[in-house]
Amino acid sequence: MANKTPERGRLQVAIIAFAFFGPLLLATWMYSTGQFVPTGTSNRGALLEPVVNLEQLMPNSPLISATDSAWLMLYVNEAMCEEPCREALYRQRQLRLMLGKEMDRIVRVFLHGDSVPDTVFIEGEHPGLRTIRDKDLGALLNEKRPEQLMPGGIYLIDPLANLVMYFPPDLNPGDVVDDVKHLLKLSQIG
Repeated sequence: MANKTPERGRLQVAIIAFAFFGPLLLATWMYSTGQFVPTGTSNRGALLEPVVNLEQLMPNSPLISATDSAWLMLYVNEAMCEEPCREALYRQRQLRLMLGKEMDRIVRVFLHGDSVPDTVFIEGEHPGLRTIRDKDLGALLNEKRPEQLMPGGIYLIDPLANLVMYFPPDLNPGDVVDDVKHLLKLSQIG
């Protein structure tokens, strides 16, 4: 019986070593061979890469003063704000409300063109919405929007003025909220 004790001890040490080194070896093999690596992403909106810092690119843009160290949910419409524009502003407001306790970290911004939006409508229907006019910013955002995605969506900008994501107008609002909540959860800023 004394002979079985050292064998049992060796077996226990081997099991402990395997428990430690096994996952390490498996992860190394997976990394080096590319086997079993997830290919998809969990986000529904389009990540805008490479990252563009709007403050560095456009330091005089009125958008920079609108940040207030908060995340920005920006809607662009350079034409007259008619029914599709009003629906998009309503959707933007509802998306922010759907964030629940996180909604205070988001500021809604409406980037309009030469035509001044109806201030009575904005103040009555969209309190807290910031309106700005900046042709250069509108052109830059249009350039950064992925070509395959339709215009009229919402851009997400982080508190450091980095252009982060674009959500096309046909995206399910629940998916937008999931993406934004995920980013806010991971973010230590704003």
